[in-house]
Amino acid sequence: MKTITFFNNKGGVGKTTTVYHVSWMLSELGIKTIAIDLDPQSNLTSMFLTDERLEEIYEKETPTTILDAINPIVNGDPAIPVHIEEINDDLGLILGNLALSTFEDTLSDAWLKCLNGEIYSFRITSIFKTIIDEAAKRFNAEIVLIDVGPNLGAINRAVTIGSDYIIMPVASDLFSLQGIKNLGTTLNRWKRQWQQRVALKPSNLNIAIPTNKVNPVGYIVMQYSAKESRPVKSYLKWANRIPNIFNEYVLNILDINISSVDSDPNCIALLKHFRSLAPMSMEAHKPIFLLKPSDGAIGAHAYAVQNSFTEFKKLTQSILKKITFRSQKSKSA
Repeated sequence: MKTITFFNNKGGVGKTTTVYHVSWMLSELGIKTIAIDLDPQSNLTSMFLTDERLEEIYEKETPTTILDAINPIVNGDPAIPVHIEEINDDLGLILGNLALSTFEDTLSDAWLKCLNGEIYSFRITSIFKTIIDEAAKRFNAEIVLIDVGPNLGAINRAVTIGSDYIIMPVASDLFSLQGIKNLGTTLNRWKRQWQQRVALKPSNLNIAIPTNKVNPVGYIVMQYSAKESRPVKSYLKWANRIPNIFNEYVLNILDINISSVDSDPNCIALLKHFRSLAPMSMEAHKPIFLLKPSDGAIGAHAYAVQNSFTEFKKLTQSILKKITFRSQKSKSA
């Protein structure tokens, strides 16, 4: 099982939409997948589920969200398996919760107290790994995709140190470049700090803790406007600065100068803006590449749906190649 966290310090770059569509496409390819909503805004959950199902879960306080699996562990009670909402035979969803942000302080405190070798603090810091590993085994998932909020807080720290891979959806603008710098610097710091804590792990700790081997496998440039299948010049002004910033701040490579995003091996995809298909997708609670005429995808929209299937299949296959390559590289290192 491989865990992939989609993460960017900057919001509004299409991160949640990407997790949603890639998880659907993985299931279309027959790959057992779980999508996990760890963004306290819970937008991924609302994309998957109808208003009726959301009301059933949240208004009736049915214990079905990620927070319901966290609370027993925090309180020292026996752990309960997290609920997996079955979207189809190959796709499951672990639901978000708006109150997840209240867990930040507990995680921050545990992070500090790991330096004292406290068993409880290691259990709390490892909580997402514990929950995800159990859920993946129960669902027989091959891949877990994680959506996190656009911040550098304690929840995202606990998630990333236990992930196998990081993918950064980015926009082509100044603030996305700054977001790459911030995130790259922070990921490297978290990795060093967790290694310090692992050295202090109690010998009688009986749970698996994060391995601290997360690999940033690349970035996806989101929502460019295309003319003759190529991005416009104003878009490329910023996009072509991404490769060197990613290399320097995320991969710590200083001696490479890449002049074009098209030639950067770390660029997983340039993903087009599908514009009017997005509201149809939200209304139908299905990915844009599965929209039907009954959902309003007729005429030019039907052609765009076909194109979107090709785009997202290519993107998803590129991700699969990336994580396979990194996995093989790690084994040979």
